[in-house]
Amino acid sequence: MIAISAVDLFCGAGGLTHGFQQAGLPVTVGYDIDPICQFPYEYNNKAKFILQGVEELTGTDLAKHYRRDQIKVLAGCAPCQPFSNYSRRYTNKTTKWKLLHDFARLVRECNPEIVSMENVPQLRRYQVFEEFTTELKHHGYSISFYELECKDYGIPQIRKRLVFFASKFSKINLILPTHNNKNYETVRKTIYDLEPLGAGESSKTDRLHRCSKLSALNLRRIRASLPGGTWRDWPDELVAECHTKDSGKTYSAVYGRMEWDLPSPTITTQFFGFGNGRFGHPEQDRAISLREAALLQTFPRDYKFVADTKPVVFNHLGRLIGNAVPVKLGQVVAQSILKHVTNI
Repeated sequence: MIAISAVDLFCGAGGLTHGFQQAGLPVTVGYDIDPICQFPYEYNNKAKFILQGVEELTGTDLAKHYRRDQIKVLAGCAPCQPFSNYSRRYTNKTTKWKLLHDFARLVRECNPEIVSMENVPQLRRYQVFEEFTTELKHHGYSISFYELECKDYGIPQIRKRLVFFASKFSKINLILPTHNNKNYETVRKTIYDLEPLGAGESSKTDRLHRCSKLSALNLRRIRASLPGGTWRDWPDELVAECHTKDSGKTYSAVYGRMEWDLPSPTITTQFFGFGNGRFGHPEQDRAISLREAALLQTFPRDYKFVADTKPVVFNHLGRLIGNAVPVKLGQVVAQSILKHVTNI
């Protein structure tokens, strides 16, 4: 048995940690600055949550969570908004880039044998990524990174990600895809057997299986929507004024239904709103529920995101679920690392 353990930076609700632990790679602690992450992280995972940002951490802080005889893994998914919503007004000096520089500093100070990072593919375009990889190479790491499509690894969702590895031993190879267009996990396979709901309703047996209300107009719109279709399928009286203008005609993915027999679109933090993307249920007249989104992010059905004594707040839970690393993607990263260390 190889002695190995990981620390999870930017841990969120625990998607990456849960995937690591399911794959057999222990995680001792997760760090995040959002206090609502603590309950789901600690309740569902055998790991401690610490409310602290990476800019406040030191390598000495991290070293306390590893045993001397262990291979140390430092894993993280820095918030991707600075890279996916890039604007030319931002520069490398902007504080939005600082998280990645702090990540590199912690690698330098803690000196783990293995580093992993998951982010949006656009990150590769920016100088901050080149600086990050150059610094790690300078400190003796072999670097490898891969762009993957989540549906190719059994995740029922179209979600492109960048997976980055650094190792003191040699380059880490990403495990091969497990799925293709003949056996993709689909919306139907993932959520078909959940209790039917109407807009604004919630299940009596699962607090997370609840969906947001719809206005009378949006109820008419979703009833006119086709699976995989767009607002262009509607009669003229239902089309929003903004979509009649040239600037709005390109936003074809909003106000759409998912398709049963395909992976879902990318789950975002606003998936619970019908008008925020193709987040309509394939046949029920509502947006997908919190639980359905969590399942599409490959969280187990019994994963709890909020304590029984606390209210279910859509914005809070949407943030936890939409920002999460899909659990199965965490497994893929961990399996790649474990295969690497067994071949040393």
